[in-house]
Amino acid sequence: MKKFYSNPSIAYLLIALSSFFMSASMLLIGNHRQIEKTVNFYGLNSLLPYEIANSIAAFAFLLLAALSLASIYTSKTKTSLITLLALIAAVPLISLFSSGMWIESMGGFPVIGAGQGVIKYFALLSLAICILQPNFSKATMQWIAIFPVLLVLAWIGGMKFTLIEAQGIEGLLQTSPFMSWMYSVWDLQTTSNLIGVYDLLAVALLIAAIYNIKLLWVGVLMSLAVFVMTQTFLATTPGAVYTSTILSTTGHFLIKDLWFIANLIFFMKFSLSKK
Repeated sequence: MKKFYSNPSIAYLLIALSSFFMSASMLLIGNHRQIEKTVNFYGLNSLLPYEIANSIAAFAFLLLAALSLASIYTSKTKTSLITLLALIAAVPLISLFSSGMWIESMGGFPVIGAGQGVIKYFALLSLAICILQPNFSKATMQWIAIFPVLLVLAWIGGMKFTLIEAQGIEGLLQTSPFMSWMYSVWDLQTTSNLIGVYDLLAVALLIAAIYNIKLLWVGVLMSLAVFVMTQTFLATTPGAVYTSTILSTTGHFLIKDLWFIANLIFFMKFSLSKK
């Protein structure tokens, strides 16, 4: 039996779980701002009603969930899974060229705003390549697997040093039984800064782990803690989960972090392989 921490089947299950809940909630929510931004970016707003675009996206995620589950048991569906992962990732990622993804009042790129949820789609693109497993070197596959994790931890971690991000995470942290205590010890900005330092330290350790296997576990566990903690926010943040829609758009943002756990699984798999 493969060790759980390097078993791709767990990665497939995480993709399926997140995709199913995103699909179901998108159908219940109806069109929302991210769908509208994407449709407008491609200039399709006069041809493609937001409601239909939302239904297409929901169906794509539902199909992704089905293919991910099927790929646990058979390799016949992997080509379709890889193709769909790449397609679902590419559509929103290209929209990063839109000015609406950046905070113009703070100079625009690289100060990211609405695009914080969009850059998470790099995880799906990475997973597509990891599942394909092209004939690349071990180190190359490690970098591909871990790139989205490094990107999000470094970029959003760096944003923690800004007031707008410190205020943005306040609602998540204040309702968390695991992190709310920080505000009783430090002020708003210092708390955010400390989280940013943690994120950047995790980035440094993950990079170092590619060159020194002894640092693998500490780097992975530090990063994993970030994404596991994010999932607890689904239960503690008011408005992240609704009985009527399953997830809100905030819930969508949070559950996408399951993709990064899948990235870490593939990173472990490639790091521990002998090739």
